[in-house]
Order: sequence, then C-alpha cells, then structure tokens
Amino acid sequence: MPGELRVVTTAGHVDHGKSSLIVRLTGIDPDRWAEEKRRGLTIDLGYAWCSLPSGREIGFVDVPGHERFIGNMLAGVGPVRLVLFVVAADEGWKPQSEEHLEILDVLGVRGGVIALTKRDLVDDETLDLATQEIRERVAGTGLAGAPIVPVSSETGEGIDALAIALDAMLDGAGPAEDARARLHIDRVFTIKGAGTVVTGTLAGGCIDVGEEVELYPEGVRARIRSLQTHKRAEERTCPVSRVAANLVGVERDRLGRGDVLAVPGTWRPTRVFEARLRPVRGLARAVTARGAFKLHVGTAEVDARLRLYGTTKLEAGNEAFVRITASAAVVLDVGDRFVLREAGRRETVAGGDVLDTGPPAKAGADPVGRLAARAGASRDDLPALLVEERGAIRAADVFALTGSRAAGGTPVREWLVADALRTSVEASVVDALGAYHAEHPLDVGAGLTLARRAVTTVLRAARVPADSALADALLIDLSDRGVTAQEATTIRLSLHRVTLQERSADVDRLLTAISGGREATPPTVRELVAAGVPRDVIDAAAREGLIVRLNADVVVTPGFVARAEGTIRARGEAGITVSALRESLGTSRKYAVPLMEWLDQHGVTRRDGDVRFPREPPRGAA
Repeated sequence: MPGELRVVTTAGHVDHGKSSLIVRLTGIDPDRWAEEKRRGLTIDLGYAWCSLPSGREIGFVDVPGHERFIGNMLAGVGPVRLVLFVVAADEGWKPQSEEHLEILDVLGVRGGVIALTKRDLVDDETLDLATQEIRERVAGTGLAGAPIVPVSSETGEGIDALAIALDAMLDGAGPAEDARARLHIDRVFTIKGAGTVVTGTLAGGCIDVGEEVELYPEGVRARIRSLQTHKRAEERTCPVSRVAANLVGVERDRLGRGDVLAVPGTWRPTRVFEARLRPVRGLARAVTARGAFKLHVGTAEVDARLRLYGTTKLEAGNEAFVRITASAAVVLDVGDRFVLREAGRRETVAGGDVLDTGPPAKAGADPVGRLAARAGASRDDLPALLVEERGAIRAADVFALTGSRAAGGTPVREWLVADALRTSVEASVVDALGAYHAEHPLDVGAGLTLARRAVTTVLRAARVPADSALADALLIDLSDRGVTAQEATTIRLSLHRVTLQERSADVDRLLTAISGGREATPPTVRELVAAGVPRDVIDAAAREGLIVRLNADVVVTPGFVARAEGTIRARGEAGITVSALRESLGTSRKYAVPLMEWLDQHGVTRRDGDVRFPREPPRGAA
C-alpha cells in the first residue's frame, strides 16, 4: 500500500536560519561535523525529526545554503518532494533563495511551507514587505500559494503555527506512489561491532530485517541485519521515511552517496535515458548539446551529455525532449525528477522528468512523437507502450523498465510481442513457405533456415534486434497457432500436402523401372535420375510409401521388402545370413546388405554376429 509523504527537506539562502529553525522545531542539531559547529555553517546534509500536533512523526533533511555546497544540497532534495523553504525577514530574497526555488520547481515539489525567519529582528512593516516580496518571487512556481509563517528561532514565536502548517502540508500532499522499494543512499559509515550502515530516504515500498537486498548500480548483494527510523529499531520500514540500514555482507568502501538499496533484480541501472527537459525560469543562456553538464538525480551526481530532439537549443519558458548520456550508471524510474547544472558556469540550467530508462540504441524516425506518447501515459500504460515501441521484449525486462506488472503485448514464450510485429512475421513466413511449396511441391517442407530468414527480415525492418531466440520463439508461435507444422529441421505450411496425382506418369516410370524382372536388382537412384525419373518424385514416392528407400542410393518395391521378411521368418530360430538371404532372393550384396540393415533398423530382425533372427511382430500387426 502507498505510504504517506513524511520527509521534508529544507531550502534557502545561507545564514537564513535553516538549521537553527530545525533545532527549535525538533530539539536536534542537524549539523553533524565539528567544522560546521565551529563556523556556524552547514556544509553537508543533516537529519532531524519531531512529532507534529496531529501526532504524526516527520523527518527533516537539512541542506546547506552556500553555493559552494550546492551538490550536497541537491543530494538532499533529490529524493524528497516536500519542502520547508526558509527566507530571513531581515535580509529578504537572496541569490541562493532563487536558485533553490528554481531547483525545487523543476524537481516538481508537491507541497511546501515558507518560514519567514528572524521575526524578532524586524518590525511589522519590514515583515509585511518581506512577505509581499516572497509572494511575488514564488508566483508561478510549485510554492505559489504556500503558507508563509513568520517565526523566530530565538524567541520561539510562530513555531507552533509552523508545526500546524507542516501538518496541513502533509494532509494536502497526498499518498506516495506505490512502487518498487528504493532507498536513496546519502550516507555510508561503519559502527564498531555492527559493520556497514547506510542511511537515506526510502521510497516506493517497504523493506524488512533479514531481507536480501542489492546495492545498485554495482549489483553487490547484502542482507539487512537491522533497521532504524529516527533512532528507533524497526522490523519493517515503509515509505516515505528516513531509514538507517545495518548491512551484512558488504564493505563500506564498495558503497557511496548516490547508490540505491533495493530488492534484487528489480532495477536496471542505466547510463542512457530519455526525458522531458524544462529550463529554470531564470535561464540566462539557452541550453544546447554543446555544454558540459552535471546530472543530479536521487542522491547521485554524475557528468552528462545531452542530445536535444526537435530543436538545437532550449530557451527559458519552453521544454524539449532529450536523450541524456551519463558518465556512470544511475538507478532511474519513469517519472523520476532530475536537475542539470552547467559544469563550466556552475549554474543550475534545467531539470525534468524521466520518460524512458532504457531507450532504443537509435532514436528512430520520430523520437518526439514516441516520447510525447510516453509523457501522456500512466504507469500501467507503459508495458503496452514499451512493447509497441520495441516490437518485442523479454517479459522479464518489462517490470524492470516500467515498474508495472500490467499486461502488454502478446506472450510468446519468454517474450512479449506487439500484435503488428506478430502479424508481419506471419505474413512473411507464409509468403516464404508458399513460394517454396510452389517451387518444390513434392518436398514435405523447407529447411528452418528459410523460415528464420523470413522472420529476421521482418525484425530488422522493424528495428527489432534479430535475436535468434526471438526468431525461434516466433516460429514456434506460428506452429502453436496451426499456421505452420514443424518437424525437426523442416517446416511447412499446415495446409501443405504432398500429392503425386499430377506426376502419375513419372511415378509409373519409377515403379516400372524397379519392378518385374528388375525387382531384385533395381537401378540405383543415380541411374534412375539419369534415365529421366525426377529426383523429387523418387523422394516423394519414398515418403508416401510407394517405394522403400534402403539408403541414399538404393530404392526397392514394398513387395521386395515383404518377400525378404517372409524368407527370414520362415527360417525362424535357425536364423539367416546375408549370403543366404541374397541367394534366396536372387539379388546381390549391393542390395542384400542395405536391405538387412534396413530390417534391423525397423525392428524386423535382430543381429547376433553374422546371423539375423526374426523379431516378434508388434502385437496387433497383421
């Protein structure tokens, strides 16, 4: 079941009193480092919690306000969608106020409260002016309409009102999305006697003590020894909450900020994804593919390159679809929000939402149309959309790429296949086999290679990887549906039947050549073909039982084989040698040897040294 959003990040300009406000609200100092306390400056992420008037417990991620630590700030706000935005009444709106707001806006903040701090340092008129300025600054953003609460961390004025406003924010935020469990790791450390501990914001689903987990993107496995939320031991933790997980089976140096803890096999780390990109409202220069960028998503920060679709530059007020290539693998879900900063100018320039976590290698003829369809789709629409885009995809990959178990496409063995592709494959194979049957009417079927070629031609035309396993699965699907019949390495249309009626003259010539006075020493296949008997007629007559093929070059009449069997059974337990059978039938070793071998293979005789003995005929045989 989806959980409640109960983690809030702070934001705002340096020295506007974010950490002091958290101390006043919670009684916990979020500044963890000695240098932070000495300088009175938040450098890294801090954590605190408290109970609100409703009784609900809420966790805070306190972020640094100084521009030099914007990377740490982004790691804190990345996984969180609720914000306590802080502006000092005595200083008003500042550059980092604006940048933090731009970041929150492109991250899609779902709820916010604005704390107007240092109320004790200003008079009412200044307070009113500061309030009005904030209203103007946040207009048209995700914080438009957010309550502005004047507070003083020194005197405690407004703290109760702030707690009530935070409660109301939780009420209005709605439930968290029910999705795959994912702990965005922002700290890794060791505890003597306990081992490796990771902390982060848990989203999507619950995790349990004793559960095996995977640490992405590296893929190392571990087991959860214990869990804590707000220093309280838990057997199970559910989203959205701050979690500390003590892990068994992984060393600290294999993990870091930006990693993700999750259920094994449920995520596919990626270096390439596609998204909808929106510039920040204060963008000074257009975003182009030439820039060098830092990608911030979840708690991760990596270098990135862009490819814009449908335009060469992105101006403020517009949006575009984009392919982003990261320098290292990240763990993404469709709908994840991210931020882009230009590395050279160290400015936040854009952000957006992920649309495809595993896009095709080639963008295709209409990437804008493809991504527009994704932008308008719900999560449960994604499996069908993914199958339609790809043509075919392994069923095991669909959940990892969409996070949904909804139906999509038609199951074909371990694949899900789009109906259009399935129809095209059927038409191609039917055409290929139909042409083969027309050219070789007496062949029982074509080799599988011909049918596979017909399938892979369609796959390549549809830009579907010509995977041999997929081609074979599609051929088996045709057989299962009765379109074709497949035996060993031969395949035919199910309605194809070999008939010799139109070749009766050739059949009569064949039977005449190996009957009568030539029955015991008939011409070889090579000699028959040289005499004008078509080879395909010989092959078809053998399959239809009109003649018996002893080996590749010897054919005889069924009557000759029956006479040989009668001779052998008449000898009974005395048995018979090849020489004796040869003399009895009036033939030569050229025919007697393959005849005896044929009888052995078909269970008529058994061999003991040079002597053959008749086997008992099958029960019910005439």
